[in-house]
Amino acid sequence: MANGFTDEDDALLAELGVEVETKKHVSRTPREERIIAGFEEIQRFVDEHGRRPQHGEDRDIFERLYAVRLDRISESNECRDLIEPMDRQGLLSGAALAATDDTDELDDDALLDALGIAVEAPAITELKHVRSTAEKKAAEEIANRDRCEDFARFKPLFEQVQKELDTGLREARKFELKSEIAPGRFFIVGGQKAYVAEMGEVKLTDQGRTDARLRVIFDNGTESNMLMRSLQRALNADGDAGRRISEPHAGPLFSDRTIDGDEASGTIYVLRSKSDHPLVAENRDLVHKIGVTNMSVEKRIAGAHLQPTFLMANVEIVATYELYNINRTRLENLIHRIFEPARLDIEIMDRFGRPFVPKEWFLVPLFAINDAVEKIKDGTIASYAYDPAQAQFIRRSGGA
Repeated sequence: MANGFTDEDDALLAELGVEVETKKHVSRTPREERIIAGFEEIQRFVDEHGRRPQHGEDRDIFERLYAVRLDRISESNECRDLIEPMDRQGLLSGAALAATDDTDELDDDALLDALGIAVEAPAITELKHVRSTAEKKAAEEIANRDRCEDFARFKPLFEQVQKELDTGLREARKFELKSEIAPGRFFIVGGQKAYVAEMGEVKLTDQGRTDARLRVIFDNGTESNMLMRSLQRALNADGDAGRRISEPHAGPLFSDRTIDGDEASGTIYVLRSKSDHPLVAENRDLVHKIGVTNMSVEKRIAGAHLQPTFLMANVEIVATYELYNINRTRLENLIHRIFEPARLDIEIMDRFGRPFVPKEWFLVPLFAINDAVEKIKDGTIASYAYDPAQAQFIRRSGGA
């Protein structure tokens, strides 16, 4: 049927007193479809960033395009009449009506022209071909690199950063602000890691904006003496591929007390099982479950004897660590990867007689778990690997 329901569905809904409304197909002109599609792109931007697109040379090319497009739509009576029914975010509310209904300027090429941006391809759908003069200059600065003569002193830094990315101590996040560019920071631009080794004196440009000369080292052994704004533009031009690499200490991971502004994230808990399974009973002081929860641990373990993840037995809490300002899931995955060599190999039956292989139990002494927590706290965990034969952490070859 036209409404997507079968006759039986309609009958059932009618018995429930639900009126089935058949939607009418609305025919739109190509121009109207183009205007709606353009507005939907603006809506997706607002959904993702939580704000209206803004003007400014320091803004991403897409955001600037959306900002101009929204202005054009707001200024056109015809566009407002078309768009207002779908304006769920109130983007048109309070905007002044213009005295024109001319929508020709809604063409993306015309919008880019209004921004002073040259179109190098016949279709705006290929925005990767659309670059301003400033963006071209930034790309040239990125491309024009010299061999880094003292790369040997930087290579270990790149290796350490990669280890910390692999273990979750660092994250590659979308680049957003120029203020993120500072000495000692790492970025991903043009598919390569970049390290800001030095920053010269910060000066004002003719346009009244701050800028500074940088020494940027790349992980392929080259370097560039480029401007801060050039690096910013190159990162923005990369779109989602332009990333900044977070610091290993974005906030306190564990704390005995909160600091003003800290947000509680949850608790790491270490449990010991009371199961009578032979493997568990013979190694009771070594068999531990390590998990993370955002509820009280007592509530988390309620009814443990009915849950296969708790080995169908009651448990006792042997240690807890409070978390602040950290992603619980990523931290739990990190801890489990650290102790992967000591994961307990056991299969039990749930209360329905079905086999189950728990993943969060490890043959590891409590002191080693404490050691892991301390190494995560001080940021050195990436330099170590857990050796179950020695029940201790061993420094990796080449570790800092």
